[in-house]
Amino acid sequence: MARRPPQPAALGEAALHVLLALADGPRHGYAIMQTVAAESGGGVRLGPTTLYRTLRTLHEAGLVAEVPHDDPGDDARRRYYDITDDGRAAAREQLRRLQRLIDTARAKPRLRPDPA
Repeated sequence: MARRPPQPAALGEAALHVLLALADGPRHGYAIMQTVAAESGGGVRLGPTTLYRTLRTLHEAGLVAEVPHDDPGDDARRRYYDITDDGRAAAREQLRRLQRLIDTARAKPRLRPDPA
C-alpha cells in the first residue's frame, strides 16, 4: 500500500517547523533544532523528544527521508534528514491554509490593532 501524506490539517506546528527547516537542505537533528529556534526568533524550541517523535512521524508518512552524508568534520553517528517531494507539497498546502486563515483574521475589524 502506497503511503499518502497526511491531510494538511494533520501537520502540527512542530511538523511544519521541521519541514521548513529542511526546505533549505538536509540537516541532522541538532541542526534542525537550531534552525527552528532561529527561524522562530526563539519562540519555538523543539526538545529532543518532540523533534525525534516528529521526525519519526514525518518519515513514516513519507514527508522526510533519512539521507547519507559525507561531512568529514561531522559525527558519523548523526542521522541526516531531508524533505521529500510529498513533504514539500504538504508544507505548501499547510502554508496556503494558514495564509487563508491570516487573510480572514486581517479582515476582522475587531482584531485590527488599535491606532497609535
